[in-house]
Amino acid sequence: MGFMTDADRLADLAALLADGTRAAFCLALLDGRAWTAGELARHAGVVASTATEHLNRLVAGGLLAEHRQGRHRYLRLAGPQVASLIEELTAVAGPPVPVNGLRAAKVNEAMSRGRTCYDHLAGRLGVAITDAMTAAGYLDQSSGFALTGAGSGWLTGTLGATPKRGRVLARSCVDWTERRPHLAGAAGAAICERLMDSGWVVRIGTSRAVRPTEDGLVKLKDVLDLTFEP
Repeated sequence: MGFMTDADRLADLAALLADGTRAAFCLALLDGRAWTAGELARHAGVVASTATEHLNRLVAGGLLAEHRQGRHRYLRLAGPQVASLIEELTAVAGPPVPVNGLRAAKVNEAMSRGRTCYDHLAGRLGVAITDAMTAAGYLDQSSGFALTGAGSGWLTGTLGATPKRGRVLARSCVDWTERRPHLAGAAGAAICERLMDSGWVVRIGTSRAVRPTEDGLVKLKDVLDLTFEP
Protein backbone atom coordinates (compact mmCIF):
# COMPACT_ATOMS: atom_id res chain seq x y z
CA MET A 1 0.00 0.00 0.00
CA GLY A 2 1.43 3.37 -1.00
CA PHE A 3 1.86 6.26 1.38
CA MET A 4 -0.98 8.81 1.18
CA THR A 5 0.14 12.43 1.12
CA ASP A 6 -1.84 15.29 2.61
CA ALA A 7 -2.85 16.18 -0.94
CA ASP A 8 -4.18 12.66 -1.50
CA ARG A 9 -6.24 12.76 1.69
CA LEU A 10 -7.62 16.19 0.88
CA ALA A 11 -8.54 15.05 -2.63
CA ASP A 12 -10.34 12.01 -1.19
CA LEU A 13 -12.30 14.20 1.19
CA ALA A 14 -13.25 16.61 -1.57
CA ALA A 15 -14.39 13.69 -3.73
CA LEU A 16 -16.80 12.58 -0.99
CA LEU A 17 -18.62 15.91 -1.21
CA ALA A 18 -18.34 16.26 -4.99
CA ASP A 19 -21.75 14.70 -5.50
CA GLY A 20 -25.14 16.36 -5.14
CA THR A 21 -26.76 13.45 -3.30
CA ARG A 22 -23.98 13.08 -0.73
CA ALA A 23 -23.89 16.86 -0.23
CA ALA A 24 -27.68 16.86 0.31
CA PHE A 25 -27.31 14.16 2.97
CA CYS A 26 -24.65 16.16 4.84
CA LEU A 27 -26.65 19.38 4.69
CA ALA A 28 -29.76 17.63 6.02
CA LEU A 29 -27.78 16.18 8.91
CA LEU A 30 -26.67 19.65 9.99
CA ASP A 31 -29.81 19.66 12.14
CA GLY A 32 -27.83 17.54 14.61
CA ARG A 33 -30.32 14.69 14.63
CA ALA A 34 -29.92 11.12 13.44
CA TRP A 35 -31.85 10.26 10.26
CA THR A 36 -32.72 6.84 8.94
CA ALA A 37 -31.33 5.80 5.58
CA GLY A 38 -34.89 5.82 4.22
CA GLU A 39 -35.52 9.38 5.40
CA LEU A 40 -32.32 10.57 3.77
CA ALA A 41 -33.20 8.76 0.53
CA ARG A 42 -36.60 10.47 0.40
CA HIS A 43 -35.07 13.83 1.24
CA ALA A 44 -32.58 13.58 -1.62
CA GLY A 45 -35.08 12.02 -4.02
CA VAL A 46 -33.12 8.83 -4.66
CA VAL A 47 -33.97 5.15 -4.38
CA ALA A 48 -32.86 3.14 -1.36
CA SER A 49 -30.07 1.28 -3.16
CA THR A 50 -28.53 4.54 -4.39
CA ALA A 51 -28.77 6.07 -0.92
CA THR A 52 -27.07 3.05 0.61
CA GLU A 53 -24.15 3.30 -1.80
CA HIS A 54 -23.61 6.97 -1.03
CA LEU A 55 -24.06 6.56 2.72
CA ASN A 56 -21.54 3.73 2.82
CA ARG A 57 -18.97 6.00 1.18
CA LEU A 58 -19.64 8.82 3.65
CA VAL A 59 -19.34 6.47 6.63
CA ALA A 60 -16.14 4.90 5.28
CA GLY A 61 -14.72 8.38 4.66
CA GLY A 62 -15.35 9.44 8.25
CA LEU A 63 -17.94 12.13 7.54
CA LEU A 64 -20.91 10.18 8.91
CA ALA A 65 -21.38 7.86 11.87
CA GLU A 66 -24.02 5.15 12.00
CA HIS A 67 -25.77 2.94 14.46
CA ARG A 68 -28.42 0.29 13.99
CA GLN A 69 -31.56 -0.17 16.02
CA GLY A 70 -33.66 -3.12 15.00
CA ARG A 71 -34.05 -3.02 11.25
CA HIS A 72 -33.33 0.70 11.04
CA ARG A 73 -29.99 2.25 10.17
CA TYR A 74 -29.50 5.68 11.72
CA LEU A 75 -26.92 8.14 10.45
CA ARG A 76 -25.60 11.45 11.70
CA LEU A 77 -22.60 13.68 11.12
CA ALA A 78 -19.47 12.22 12.71
CA GLY A 79 -19.08 15.22 15.00
CA PRO A 80 -19.02 19.01 15.37
CA GLN A 81 -15.80 19.28 13.36
CA VAL A 82 -17.56 17.75 10.35
CA ALA A 83 -20.56 20.05 10.85
CA SER A 84 -18.26 23.07 10.88
CA LEU A 85 -16.60 21.87 7.68
CA ILE A 86 -19.95 21.51 5.89
CA GLU A 87 -21.23 24.91 7.07
CA GLU A 88 -18.03 26.73 6.14
CA LEU A 89 -17.74 25.06 2.74
CA THR A 90 -21.33 26.15 2.08
CA ALA A 91 -20.32 29.71 2.97
CA VAL A 92 -17.33 29.55 0.62
CA ALA A 93 -19.63 28.30 -2.15
CA GLY A 94 -21.37 31.68 -2.19
CA PRO A 95 -24.63 33.30 -1.09
CA PRO A 96 -27.91 31.36 -1.26
CA VAL A 97 -29.32 31.07 -4.75
CA PRO A 98 -32.67 32.88 -5.23
CA VAL A 99 -35.57 30.44 -5.42
CA ASN A 100 -38.87 30.44 -7.27
CA GLY A 101 -42.12 29.82 -5.45
CA LEU A 102 -43.62 31.20 -2.27
CA ARG A 103 -43.08 28.07 -0.19
CA ALA A 104 -39.38 27.78 -1.08
CA ALA A 105 -38.89 31.48 -0.38
CA LYS A 106 -40.52 31.10 3.06
CA VAL A 107 -38.29 28.12 3.87
CA ASN A 108 -35.17 30.07 2.87
CA GLU A 109 -36.25 33.07 4.94
CA ALA A 110 -36.90 30.90 7.99
CA MET A 111 -33.46 29.27 7.65
CA SER A 112 -31.78 32.66 7.26
CA ARG A 113 -33.61 34.05 10.29
CA GLY A 114 -32.53 31.25 12.60
CA ARG A 115 -31.47 27.61 12.40
CA THR A 116 -29.39 24.99 14.13
CA CYS A 117 -25.94 24.32 12.76
CA TYR A 118 -25.45 20.82 14.15
CA ASP A 119 -25.56 21.67 17.89
CA HIS A 120 -25.40 25.46 17.96
CA LEU A 121 -27.44 28.40 16.64
CA ALA A 122 -26.86 30.01 13.26
CA GLY A 123 -28.52 32.50 10.93
CA ARG A 124 -29.46 36.01 12.05
CA LEU A 125 -30.35 34.71 15.52
CA GLY A 126 -27.01 32.96 16.03
CA VAL A 127 -25.05 35.97 14.79
CA ALA A 128 -27.15 38.36 16.93
CA ILE A 129 -26.43 36.32 20.07
CA THR A 130 -22.73 36.26 19.19
CA ASP A 131 -22.67 40.04 18.67
CA ALA A 132 -24.59 40.68 21.91
CA MET A 133 -22.16 38.50 23.88
CA THR A 134 -19.24 40.40 22.37
CA ALA A 135 -20.80 43.79 23.17
CA ALA A 136 -21.41 42.68 26.76
CA GLY A 137 -17.78 41.61 27.20
CA TYR A 138 -18.65 37.91 27.42
CA LEU A 139 -16.96 36.93 24.17
CA ASP A 140 -13.58 38.15 22.90
CA GLN A 141 -13.23 38.15 19.12
CA SER A 142 -9.92 40.03 18.97
CA SER A 143 -7.91 36.91 18.20
CA GLY A 144 -10.23 34.07 17.35
CA PHE A 145 -13.14 33.35 19.70
CA ALA A 146 -12.59 33.13 23.45
CA LEU A 147 -15.05 33.22 26.33
CA THR A 148 -14.00 35.82 28.92
CA GLY A 149 -14.13 35.33 32.66
CA ALA A 150 -17.31 37.38 32.77
CA GLY A 151 -18.64 35.28 29.91
CA SER A 152 -18.05 32.03 31.78
CA GLY A 153 -19.90 33.42 34.77
CA TRP A 154 -22.78 34.62 32.61
CA LEU A 155 -23.01 31.28 30.79
CA THR A 156 -23.14 29.02 33.84
CA GLY A 157 -24.73 31.50 36.26
CA THR A 158 -27.14 33.91 34.59
CA LEU A 159 -28.05 31.65 31.69
CA GLY A 160 -27.72 28.39 33.59
CA ALA A 161 -26.01 26.54 30.74
CA THR A 162 -23.34 23.90 31.30
CA PRO A 163 -20.77 23.35 28.51
CA LYS A 164 -19.70 19.77 28.01
CA ARG A 165 -16.08 18.92 28.66
CA GLY A 166 -13.71 17.42 26.15
CA ARG A 167 -14.04 19.93 23.31
CA VAL A 168 -13.06 23.49 22.48
CA LEU A 169 -15.10 25.90 24.60
CA ALA A 170 -15.57 28.65 22.01
CA ARG A 171 -14.77 28.81 18.33
CA SER A 172 -16.07 30.71 15.33
CA CYS A 173 -18.13 29.14 12.57
CA VAL A 174 -18.69 31.10 9.36
CA ASP A 175 -22.42 31.59 8.81
CA TRP A 176 -23.30 30.74 5.22
CA THR A 177 -26.30 33.09 5.07
CA GLU A 178 -24.99 36.01 7.12
CA ARG A 179 -21.41 35.74 5.81
CA ARG A 180 -20.17 36.45 9.33
CA PRO A 181 -19.07 34.19 12.20
CA HIS A 182 -21.35 32.83 14.87
CA LEU A 183 -20.41 31.09 18.12
CA ALA A 184 -19.79 27.35 18.02
CA GLY A 185 -17.92 24.97 20.31
CA ALA A 186 -19.04 23.72 23.72
CA ALA A 187 -20.32 27.18 24.71
CA GLY A 188 -22.37 27.55 21.54
CA ALA A 189 -23.84 24.08 22.02
CA ALA A 190 -24.68 24.78 25.68
CA ILE A 191 -26.47 28.03 24.76
CA CYS A 192 -28.49 26.31 22.04
CA GLU A 193 -29.47 23.45 24.36
CA ARG A 194 -30.47 25.84 27.15
CA LEU A 195 -32.59 28.07 24.90
CA MET A 196 -34.31 25.07 23.30
CA ASP A 197 -34.93 23.26 26.61
CA SER A 198 -36.33 26.42 28.20
CA GLY A 199 -38.70 27.04 25.29
CA TRP A 200 -37.12 30.40 24.48
CA VAL A 201 -36.31 29.06 21.01
CA VAL A 202 -38.37 26.42 19.20
CA ARG A 203 -37.90 24.40 16.04
CA ILE A 204 -40.15 25.16 13.08
CA GLY A 205 -41.76 21.89 11.99
CA THR A 206 -39.26 19.15 11.21
CA SER A 207 -36.65 21.42 9.59
CA ARG A 208 -33.60 22.85 11.31
CA ALA A 209 -35.10 26.33 11.14
CA VAL A 210 -35.82 27.79 14.59
CA ARG A 211 -37.46 30.92 15.96
CA PRO A 212 -37.52 32.65 19.33
CA THR A 213 -40.85 32.58 21.18
CA GLU A 214 -42.44 35.72 22.60
CA ASP A 215 -41.23 34.72 26.06
CA GLY A 216 -37.82 33.96 24.58
CA LEU A 217 -37.53 37.46 23.12
CA VAL A 218 -38.24 38.92 26.57
CA LYS A 219 -35.75 36.59 28.26
CA LEU A 220 -33.01 37.31 25.70
CA LYS A 221 -33.49 41.01 26.39
CA ASP A 222 -33.22 40.36 30.14
CA VAL A 223 -30.14 38.13 30.14
CA LEU A 224 -28.24 39.53 27.16
CA ASP A 225 -29.76 42.94 26.39
CA LEU A 226 -30.57 41.51 22.96
CA THR A 227 -33.37 42.96 20.88
CA PHE A 228 -34.01 40.57 18.01
CA GLU A 229 -36.40 41.35 15.18
CA PRO A 230 -37.87 38.02 13.95
